[in-house]
Amino acid sequence: MKTLVTGGCGFIGSWLTERLLNDGHEVHVVDNLSTGHARNLEHVKGNSRLHVHIADISDQARIEPLFTGIDRVFHLAALADIVPSIERPLMYHNSNVNGTVSVLEACRKHGVKRVIYAASSSCYGIPDVYPTPETAPIRCQYPYAVTKYLGEEYALYWASVYKMNITSMRFFNVFGPRSRTSGTYGAVFGVFLAQKLAGKPFTVVGDGKQTRDFTFVSDVADACVAASEREDVAGQVFNVGSGSTYSVNLLCELLGGEKIHIPKRPGEPDQTFADTAKIQRVLGWKPNVKFEDGVKTMLDNIDYWREAPLWDPNSIAEATKDWFKYLG
Repeated sequence: MKTLVTGGCGFIGSWLTERLLNDGHEVHVVDNLSTGHARNLEHVKGNSRLHVHIADISDQARIEPLFTGIDRVFHLAALADIVPSIERPLMYHNSNVNGTVSVLEACRKHGVKRVIYAASSSCYGIPDVYPTPETAPIRCQYPYAVTKYLGEEYALYWASVYKMNITSMRFFNVFGPRSRTSGTYGAVFGVFLAQKLAGKPFTVVGDGKQTRDFTFVSDVADACVAASEREDVAGQVFNVGSGSTYSVNLLCELLGGEKIHIPKRPGEPDQTFADTAKIQRVLGWKPNVKFEDGVKTMLDNIDYWREAPLWDPNSIAEATKDWFKYLG
């Protein structure tokens, strides 16, 4: 297959790119390197079937020719994190919504056979039911969640109106090596691993009893590939989760270190937990990496976070002040 991965230099995208190369496919990566890093593909850069294009997905004129002859597209490119989406909503809309429409139109023009859209479980907001099924109400709590959900709505609309074979995958709390180390305060693993390297305490939000459906990145890549290989799931949505949910306190125990507590933040659920019955039934997919094994893998690769920002209660309070201001 001739495949294309938007955001292929990013965290999940680089794992998916590697998986596709290992499966023998030709892979074209489109990434503007705003959050991804070329080093994430350093270990496969000598592969003759890998082609990296530095381009912004919202620049339709630039990216459209890259879709010529492509069989499958995995659309992962997006801006992530909550705080910057509150501060710069227009930028997020341009990337996550306009960029998605740009990718969809490129796929439509060139007759791409299969498209996988990377959606976000953040669309559920604070759910009523756990584990949370795909039919749960949509309750976006912040601009990032809104833009990812709007991207999904556009993708499913294109599937319906233009008869394109598009499937949406709602990821839950993905973790693993090469996760983001940007300057933006965000993903818990990046924050905690930088703190561990520096010998500083983990900054635990609230009492740490909140749980998350931490899903290892290789399992997410497997789910995307499994969906892409099916022709009969156009217009469908699938949760991608670990099959369980784990407390932040347990994460601290597994990482090993002291902890301090910072205020609980508005709009954050006490639990995320995917109902994965549909993806297991329809696609035959199930996660393979246990949470404890995934955390050990993170610790084995901890040097990746040596240059990541080091956060403490004061810098976190400053970085998240707009979070409390607008969502409190």
